[in-house]
Amino acid sequence: MAEDCCGFQLISGDGVLNVKGLENFTRTTNLAQRRPSYAVVAVIGPQSSGKSTLLNKLFRTDFWMMDAHEGRRQTTQGIWMGKGIGIEPFTIAMDVEGSDSGERAQDGTTTFEKRSALFALAIADIVIINMWCQDIGREHAASRPLLKTVFEAMTRLFGARKTTLLFVLRDQTPTPLERLQHILRQDIDQIWAATAKPEAHRWTRLGDFFNVEIIALPNYVFEKEKFNEQVALLRQWFIQSISPGDLAGDRKDVRPASGFPLLAEQIWKTIKENKDLDLPALEVMVATFRCDQIAKEKLSCLKSDETWLAISEALKSGPEPEFGEKLSSVLEIYLSQ
Repeated sequence: MAEDCCGFQLISGDGVLNVKGLENFTRTTNLAQRRPSYAVVAVIGPQSSGKSTLLNKLFRTDFWMMDAHEGRRQTTQGIWMGKGIGIEPFTIAMDVEGSDSGERAQDGTTTFEKRSALFALAIADIVIINMWCQDIGREHAASRPLLKTVFEAMTRLFGARKTTLLFVLRDQTPTPLERLQHILRQDIDQIWAATAKPEAHRWTRLGDFFNVEIIALPNYVFEKEKFNEQVALLRQWFIQSISPGDLAGDRKDVRPASGFPLLAEQIWKTIKENKDLDLPALEVMVATFRCDQIAKEKLSCLKSDETWLAISEALKSGPEPEFGEKLSSVLEIYLSQ
C-alpha cells in the first residue's frame, strides 16, 4: 500500500486552527512515536511563485498547485500541512498561503500574511522563502516589509531558536549565483539592522536567530529536466536534515513530537492575541498620515490668522464683546478645510 502524505488544512483562511485535523494527522502518521526525530519545513513567498509545486517535488506531498492555463490567482488559502513521503527524518511540510495576493488586497488587510509568516518562522526548523530571481533588491516583490514585520515579532514573542532560512531563487538568471547571494545577504542584514528589537535583543545578531542558506533553481516550465535534477539534489539535503551541523542542525529546546499539536496551538494563539500585527491596509495608513498633515497645517494657519491674533490680544485687557461669535467664525473656516 502506497504511503499517504495525509494532507489537510491546518489553519483556515479565516485564521481558525483545525484542532481535530491536527490530532488526526498525529494519530494517523504515528508522529508521537518519533520523539525529537522529526523536522518541520514551511514555505512562504509571493502568490503563484510555485511554492506548492516545490514542496510536492521535494517531499512528494499532494498540495494543490496552480493551473497556469487558468491564470495567476490565489491557489493556497490558509496553511496546509502534510507528511513528507520516503524521507527521513519524519518531515512535516507546511504550505503557507502566498503573500501579496490580489484577494487579500481586496479585503483591505494583510494581517493574515504577517500572522502566517510569523507562525512558519516560529514553528518550523527550516523555512523556505520562495522568490523570483529578478526580484532581488526590490522592496515589496522581495517581501522586505513582510520579513521586517515578522523579525520584529519574533524577537518580541519568541526566543532565539535558530531557524534556518532557505532562500530559493526561482528562474535563475545569467547573473552568477555568488553575486545574487552577496546582494541578498546584504538586504537581509539591512532588514535585521532596521528591525525594532526589545532591550533584551538589542544587540542580538541575525545569526543568533537564523541560519541563512541561498540556492537557485532553473525555470520549471522551460527547463523542467534541469529543474527536476536540482530539486532531487535539494531533496538529498533534507535527508537527515536534523543531524548535527546539517540543514537544521541547531534545534535548541526542541519538543518531543507528541507535544507538537499543543505547540502549534500555543504559537497560533500567541500570534492571534498579538494586536501589533493587526496593521491597517496601506491606503488607511496613507490617509491617516495625510489627515494628520492637513490638521497640523490648518492649526498653523489658525495661529497666524489676523482675526485670531486680534482676539487673543484684546483678551489681555479683559472680556471681549461677542467673543463666542468671533471665535466660532474663525474656527469654522479652518475646521471646514
